[in-house]
Amino acid sequence: MPKTFKNHYGKALTLFLAVILSGCLGGSNDQARDPVVSESPVAYIKRPLLFDENNGQLVTDDAREPASFRPGARLFLKESASPDAPARDITSRAFAGGSFLNEQGQLRYDVKGLEVSYDGRKLLFAMRAPEIEDADEEDQPTWNIWEYDTEASRLRRIISSDVNAEAGQDIAPAYLPDGSIVFSSTRQRTSQAVLLDEGKPQYPALDEEMETAAFLLHVMKDDGSDIEQITFNQSHDLDPVVLDNGKILFSRWDNAGQTPDNGINLYQVNPDGTGLNYLYGRHSHDSAGNAGAVQFLRPVETDSGRMLVQIRPFESAGLSSLPAFVDVANFVEADVRIDGSAGQGQSALVPGLNAFGEAGLNGTYGAIYPLFDGSARFLVSWSPCRLVRVGSDGTITNCTESRLASSEYQAARPIFGLWLLDPAEGTQRPIEVASEGQQYDEALLMTARPLPEFLMDPVPTDEARNLGEEGFGIVHIRSVYDFDGVDTAPGGTSNLADPAATPPSSRPARFLRVEKPVSIPGEEVFDFDNSAFGRSRNQSMREILGYVPVEPDGSVRMAVPANVAFAISVLDDRGRRIGERHQNWLQVRPGETMECIGCHTSDSEVPHGRKGAGPAPANRGATTTGQEFPNTEPALFADMGETMAETITRIKGIRRLTADLVYDDEWTDPDVVPKADSFSWAYADLATAAPMNQACAGEWSSRCRLVINYENHIHPLWNLARPIFDTDGVTQLDDVNCTSCHSDVDAVGATQVPVAQLDLSDGPSAENALILKSYRELLFNDSEQELMNGALLDTLVDTGEFERDEDGELILDGAGDPIPMFATIPVRSSMSTNGARASARFLNRFHAGGSHEGFLSDVEHKLIAEWLDVGAQYFNNPFEAPED
Repeated sequence: MPKTFKNHYGKALTLFLAVILSGCLGGSNDQARDPVVSESPVAYIKRPLLFDENNGQLVTDDAREPASFRPGARLFLKESASPDAPARDITSRAFAGGSFLNEQGQLRYDVKGLEVSYDGRKLLFAMRAPEIEDADEEDQPTWNIWEYDTEASRLRRIISSDVNAEAGQDIAPAYLPDGSIVFSSTRQRTSQAVLLDEGKPQYPALDEEMETAAFLLHVMKDDGSDIEQITFNQSHDLDPVVLDNGKILFSRWDNAGQTPDNGINLYQVNPDGTGLNYLYGRHSHDSAGNAGAVQFLRPVETDSGRMLVQIRPFESAGLSSLPAFVDVANFVEADVRIDGSAGQGQSALVPGLNAFGEAGLNGTYGAIYPLFDGSARFLVSWSPCRLVRVGSDGTITNCTESRLASSEYQAARPIFGLWLLDPAEGTQRPIEVASEGQQYDEALLMTARPLPEFLMDPVPTDEARNLGEEGFGIVHIRSVYDFDGVDTAPGGTSNLADPAATPPSSRPARFLRVEKPVSIPGEEVFDFDNSAFGRSRNQSMREILGYVPVEPDGSVRMAVPANVAFAISVLDDRGRRIGERHQNWLQVRPGETMECIGCHTSDSEVPHGRKGAGPAPANRGATTTGQEFPNTEPALFADMGETMAETITRIKGIRRLTADLVYDDEWTDPDVVPKADSFSWAYADLATAAPMNQACAGEWSSRCRLVINYENHIHPLWNLARPIFDTDGVTQLDDVNCTSCHSDVDAVGATQVPVAQLDLSDGPSAENALILKSYRELLFNDSEQELMNGALLDTLVDTGEFERDEDGELILDGAGDPIPMFATIPVRSSMSTNGARASARFLNRFHAGGSHEGFLSDVEHKLIAEWLDVGAQYFNNPFEAPED
C-alpha cells in the first residue's frame, strides 16, 4: 500500500480519536447525500465487553470454542447508516416478560452470526436463551437459528419444535440460493446414525482436543425440516458463506494427529456435501507479519469477487482481527500460487495493523462486512487506540508513537463503535457512537444482492449410483509414487508397471489401508479413563475400514464408505506404512467420486489437495486406446489416459475393501513371465480373537470396521502356544510361547530376569494398574534390572561423580569419604507409536534371518503392524475402556 495512503489513513484515525475523546461525534452532509447511508437499514449486534473478575483483563475469545456463551447481546435494526438514525431492539421480544433480564436488570441471552437474505429483507442469526439456574451443562439451552422478517416485523426460530431445536448447538447460518440454510452444528446427524451401525450409542463426538462437541456443516430447509449433515471433519467446520458460484466457503480446523502446525484453513464444498476441497492457508499460519500462528476465519466474498478474511490467533485477547484480502482464486498459500510459483496472495485491508491485538496507532478492528454497493466500502467494528499511564488513576489518553514505545503506558480497554470504512479514501465515518464497556459488532447493510449460482446435483454413472445405494463413494488415486508431481517410483512408473521389468515382490507399494477416526464421547455419555489411549493420544483412537491392493503403476481405485472421515496409508508387502501418516481427513458422499493425483509430504509447500492446483500428474496413464500395458494380461486393454486402476475396475469392477491382506497377480501375462504367487493373510486363520464383528467375517460392507484393542487382540499373542517342530516339519519337539522367556518368573515359578529385559507376561503395570505391564514394557523406555537376593532390582552403575551440596561442596559419609553417585541403565522401548517400521527393533526379529523367525504367522504380523501404524492405542473403542 502506498506510503501516502498510510500517512493519510493514520492522520484520519488520529482525528477520529480526538473527536471521540471530546465527545462531539455526529452526522455529516456527505453522509446524508450518500444513498447507501441514508436509505438502507443497518443491522448490528450490541454486546457488553466481559472482563475477568480476578485481573480485570478482557475475557478472550477462542475460535476453538464456538459454543461459548456471552450473555448480554442484543440485535438492533437501524433505519439507516447514519449516526442519528433511530435503532430498535428486535431480539428481546423472543423471551417472555423479563426472562431476558437478571435481577440486576442485565441481559441474559446471546446473539451472533448475523447474515442477510439476498433480497435484503430478512436477517438470519444464532441466538441462545438465558441460562437455567442450577441446571447441568447438558440441560442448558442451546444455540438456535432465528430469522427476522423486516417487512412483516416477524421474529421466528427456524426449527419451531423445542425438542428438535435443542438437539444440537446451531450457529453461523447462511442462506443458500434456493432459500434453504447452511449452518454449523454439533448435531452430527449422519455421524450419529453411523454410530448406531457401529453398535454404539448416538452422541455428538468431541473435537480432537476433547474439549467440545465438533461443529460440522449441515443444511436444512427454511422451515427447519430435512436437516442433513454435509461435512465429516473431526474438529470444527465454521463460518460457512455461499459464493457467487454456488459453492460454500468455510473455515476448517485441521487438527488430525494434533500436530504442532494444526490450524484453521479455508475449504469449499458443494451444498450437497460433494466436492470437499482444500483452498488456502495450511502453510500460511505465520503469514501475518508477527511471530505466532494465525487462523483464517469469517470469510466473505465481496461484490468485486475478492475474498475478505479475518485473520487472528485462536485466542483473541482484544477481540481483534486483521481484515485482509486473500486471493483464493490464484493462490493456495500466502506466498504460493496455484501453479506453485511465488507471489503475494494476501494483503491487509488497513495498513499498520497486526493480528494479535497489540496496541497501534490505527486502532483495533473486529467484525467487518462489505456494503455490496460497488463502492468497495465496509461496515466495521472499530476501537481507537487508547492508553493509560501505568499507576495512574486510569485516565485515558490517545496514542502516539512515543507513548506506544514507552513502558510508562499500557493499553486501555477497547471501545468498539460502528464505522463506515472507505479504504480507497483512507477514511472512516461514524455510524454508531461507541460507549464504554460495550461493543458494536457484526454490522451489515440490508441491501439486495444477486443470487449465487444454483448448483444442480450431478448425474451419477450407474456404477456410482449402485455404490451410493450401498453406502459407498469412490476414490481414485493416480499414483502413490507421485510426490508433488515428481515420479518417485524406482526406475520410473513405467518400469514398475511392467511385470517383466519389475516383479510384484520388488514394488515398494503393495497395499493401501483406509482408516477412520473413532468418535470420542463426552463425559455425560461415557467418562472413560485417559489410560485408554495408551502411550500417546495424538492419534486419538482409530478404526480400520479395510485394504485394497495398489496396482503396478501405483494407482488405486476403490469403493470407500461414504459419510465418514477417513485417511489413507500406503503399505509395503508386509502391510506396514511406508510414508508419513496422512494427517488430513477426507470424505466422500454416497456415489461421489473423489480424484487424487498423488501424495505429499507434510513440510512441502507445493500446492496439494486442491483440485486444479499444483503440478501435472506424474502418471499420465495409457498412451493409446485399445492396447494393453506392456507385458500384462491381454484382456486388460486400456483406454487412452487410463491408469491401471481405471482399466481393471472398468473391466472387472471396482476394488472393494477387505479386512484381510489379499494378493492375486492379475496383471502379469503368463506367456511372458510366470505370475507371482497369491497369498491371503486372513483373520480366519488367527488362533486368537479377530478384531472384527463376526457378521463382517462373511461379507465386508460399508458398516464394517477393524477395531484393535491391546488387551483383546495383541496381548493374547504373547501367551499363545507355539509348537516347535523337528527338521521333518512333523515331529513336535516343544510347545512354547513368548512368555516362556519374556517373563519375570521361570517355568517353576522362580523369579528371573526377563530375556532382553522384556516382560510380556500377564498382570497390571506397576506404574498404572489400568494397563497391562506387557504394554508398558513394549512402548515405554525402562531401566535394566538384575536379580539380587531373589528380587528384581534396577541395575545401578557408578557414574564416577560424587554427591555435592547446593554450594558444590562434596558430601561425606560417616567415614569421611565422598558418596558416589549411581544411575540406572536405560532400556529403549521395543515398539513405537510412530508405526510398524519405526518398531523394527521388535518386528524384524520375526522376519527371515531374525532370532524369532517363524514365531509369528503372517496374519499375526499384519495384526501387530496395523495396530502400531494407527497409533498403538491401548483401546480403540472407548466403550471397552475402564470408567474414570
